[in-house]
Amino acid sequence: MGNPSVELPDNIVTYWYEGHCPRTGAGLRLPRTPQVEAISRQLMATLAADPLHAKEGKMYGVLLAQTAQGEIRVLRAFSGLLNGEGTVPGWVPPIPGRAQVALAETRTLAALEAIKAELITLQTLPVRGELADLQHTYNQRLAQLADLHRHRKGDRQHQRQQLAATLAEPALTRALQDLDRQSQQDGLERRRLKRERDEAIAPLQAQVAEADQRLQALKRQRQTLSRQLQQQMHDAYRLTNFAGQSFSLATLATTGLPTGTGDCAAPKLLHAAAVAGWRPLALAEFWWGPAQGDKVSGQFYGACRDRCQPILGFLLSGLSDPWPHSPDPGADAVGIWGGDRGSPPAALLGEPLSRLEPLPLLYEDADLLVVDKPPGLLSVPGRTGDHQDSVLSRLRCIHPLGDRLQAVHRLDQATSGVLLLAKSQDSLRHLQRQFQTRQVQKRYLARLTQAPAAPQGTIALPLWADPHQRPRQWVCGERGKPSLTHYHVLSTGGGEVRVDFQPITGRTHQLRVHAAHPDGLNAPIVGDRLYGPPEAGAEARLYLHATTLTLNHPRTGNPLTLSSPVPF
Repeated sequence: MGNPSVELPDNIVTYWYEGHCPRTGAGLRLPRTPQVEAISRQLMATLAADPLHAKEGKMYGVLLAQTAQGEIRVLRAFSGLLNGEGTVPGWVPPIPGRAQVALAETRTLAALEAIKAELITLQTLPVRGELADLQHTYNQRLAQLADLHRHRKGDRQHQRQQLAATLAEPALTRALQDLDRQSQQDGLERRRLKRERDEAIAPLQAQVAEADQRLQALKRQRQTLSRQLQQQMHDAYRLTNFAGQSFSLATLATTGLPTGTGDCAAPKLLHAAAVAGWRPLALAEFWWGPAQGDKVSGQFYGACRDRCQPILGFLLSGLSDPWPHSPDPGADAVGIWGGDRGSPPAALLGEPLSRLEPLPLLYEDADLLVVDKPPGLLSVPGRTGDHQDSVLSRLRCIHPLGDRLQAVHRLDQATSGVLLLAKSQDSLRHLQRQFQTRQVQKRYLARLTQAPAAPQGTIALPLWADPHQRPRQWVCGERGKPSLTHYHVLSTGGGEVRVDFQPITGRTHQLRVHAAHPDGLNAPIVGDRLYGPPEAGAEARLYLHATTLTLNHPRTGNPLTLSSPVPF
């Protein structure tokens, strides 16, 4: 076995705010560090104690900066308005220029609200429902008439065959002509019903067409007003960078920027620091308040793609030192990297900074590295800049072979337990082949919300990932991939239901869906906010832990069992 734990230094970077200098094209970046995240969490605690901050969800930001005298200062900002106010004591003020467009903004927003109200009215006009009902009624009548005509046509065809076999001319001709007249009458009946339909729905269609025409006009008016306000804001807003340059957003927006650019927390903070002549050290942004889209309260996020990312290069221009950066040991200023020298003065923050929890090392040799992944941490970096903190990225920062490490498999962000990494491509290929051919035995322990109907058994429910609702998985017989899980109830005493899972396949969220689905155990895992009951959000974590991996060593071929104690 290896050392009991891997200590992560405080200078690990969890995200980079990056851009390119518009003058030189040089890459510029500013880190988000554990220290500034700790300061942000203290701000979250302050926000949580104030009910006013719970009414609306928004982005907040914290900037750790160094003054010319070497003092460390903490700046904080909110995006947009806070409870309807742009300037709030204790917070960085808006970008200069907002006051110049405040009246125009108020008038435009009022006009946009009026347009929105009229759009809703036009989209929900009763005549739309009346038209749909009438069209449905006539469609049903036409379908019924078509069925009747098909039946009559079949009867006439049968009669023609009988008449041809039993009648001679001229009686046969007269009989066939009578059948032809019946066919013509059916055609006339169908045309009369269609004409009746068209006459009935024409007035309603005219009203709907008029409403749709008004809708399109309002949408064009809304677009024009929004563009006018956007242009006014971009002409008025002026940003300053660390090179001492000041430009309006209109000057920077060579390809156009959306309304709201400059109102985000990061531009406010960087502009304020640049104007004050302070050197930025670390920046963090987080969402607080009711969830909105993919934004979750208390989570850190990177620069928004449309509003902040295009102007980051300008805002960071003038920073003289490359990153990563270590403070000058002889400086009087407090460093940003943590430790004894890295903690800001108590008078500034009120209490000391927290440190990152260590990653316990379960096993290590020349080919493998196994850690005990904590819940809430990704196994590998995500696709976007605000999801870079992970087991793999942290280990790559501190391990001597960090650039060679590769995750052999993954655990859900909410799941804890045994996570296996390879130190070479040969080991990675060998181990992944074992996973693919199902030679690896995996065991998980979970707490369920209730006892399953049977104490043990097998769950076979095919799983499908709807591309429009990722990462959620669905049970789908047509599109789903085969998924197999063995389970065994370990105990049900003391108000806890503890179950041992042995997944045979390795689908995303397999155990969570197999536990929660009515055709599975019908007993969600405790703390499962995605598949469990609404009250699952009150739990501190998902009670699912990867306890054991049993595999063959990639070099020796000998069986190897890797285990992690259950933390709950």
